[in-house]
Amino acid sequence: MTGVAIVTGGTRGIGLEISKGLIADGYKVAAVYANNKEAAKKFEEDTGHLSFKTNVTSLEECSSVVEKVEKKLGNVTVLVNNAGITRDGMLHKMDPDDWYSVVETNLTSCYVMSRAVILGMREHSYGRIINISSINGQKGQLGQSNYAAAKAGMLGFTKALALESAWKNITVNAVCPGYINTDMTKSLDSAVLESIVKQIPVGRMGEPDEIAALVSFLASEKAAFITGATISANGGQYMS
Repeated sequence: MTGVAIVTGGTRGIGLEISKGLIADGYKVAAVYANNKEAAKKFEEDTGHLSFKTNVTSLEECSSVVEKVEKKLGNVTVLVNNAGITRDGMLHKMDPDDWYSVVETNLTSCYVMSRAVILGMREHSYGRIINISSINGQKGQLGQSNYAAAKAGMLGFTKALALESAWKNITVNAVCPGYINTDMTKSLDSAVLESIVKQIPVGRMGEPDEIAALVSFLASEKAAFITGATISANGGQYMS
């Protein structure tokens, strides 16, 4: 079954590959973005699909964009909560704004976007919600108390919403990527990258399309019996 998918943070990095993967699967994809208009324009030009500038921490804005998507494309059947930011720092030095911005963007956005689509999914007795968490939400990370807390919170959110939604044929799952080969990781110092790769048993970082393939599976009918799951994709760096 294909339909309409919304991917937050869907015009760059892992989110872009998720959007492209779902498009290849036959979905009509609406990619939500925060500020990068150039990336959004390129996404639309390259794929022919729509993008929407949205504050994913605002229920009003997210409800509005879901309404626009449904008017243009049809009922939303898949939501991928991928939007995320980092504002790293040791807790004893962390500015309150760095805490709140990360928690709001990474965790509250899951509530806001899911809240905006869940009534429609329940009405039609079908839906797939996939939350992109992180290896650091599972194991923690030095200097990322804000990010780790938000990403760990996504896992509890996933399980609770899965329990609420299963009888309505709505599955809710989380994916925890490890270190993935994106523009953000490419910008790291080569020595830092080398030290990261040494910690990964398979001997390399992951690729964005590997995460996208996992999301495509969870969005498909083949994954109908999987809900409330946390699936790690980290090359063996952290096993739980």
